[in-house]
Amino acid sequence: MRKGKILNGALNEAIDCMGHGDIMIIADAGLPIPQNIAKRVDLAITMDYPDVITILELVIEDFIYEKCLVAEEQKLYNPVMFNRVSSLIDRCQVETVPHAQIMESLRNKARVMVRTGSFMPWGNVVLYSGIDAPMWFKKEGVIIPEYYKERAGYKDKLNYINVCDDIKTSK
Repeated sequence: MRKGKILNGALNEAIDCMGHGDIMIIADAGLPIPQNIAKRVDLAITMDYPDVITILELVIEDFIYEKCLVAEEQKLYNPVMFNRVSSLIDRCQVETVPHAQIMESLRNKARVMVRTGSFMPWGNVVLYSGIDAPMWFKKEGVIIPEYYKERAGYKDKLNYINVCDDIKTSK
């Protein structure tokens, strides 16, 4: 058995098949899934079960991502969902694109689509697969390019935050 929390074999396989730059979409129940998608994981059981947030929480525990996109309409018309996604995504800022871009182009470029039962307006979350930058760039003699510095310091930031939290709670 795997150590992670995800028990669904197809979802584990989907995460395992992702390479740097590949796109995974955690989709609501209504997003049409093109036939050319390499891996489709249909988790929908009934209306709103499971929901996008539940699946997103599980996926990001096991998945190294470097970019997250949602529809601009989510931020404008579904701010509760946008705020929830933003609170979970800690490796980068949540960026927005027009919903039409997700529908017309990104879903056709996705390597993996995970369909949930969510009936949530503009509920789709697009994740770009990344690398564990600290592992790649902390080798002796390697110079971190400017555009990778934030990603390469990710774990250092988390360790700093955890140390600060430990100090606060011990007082």
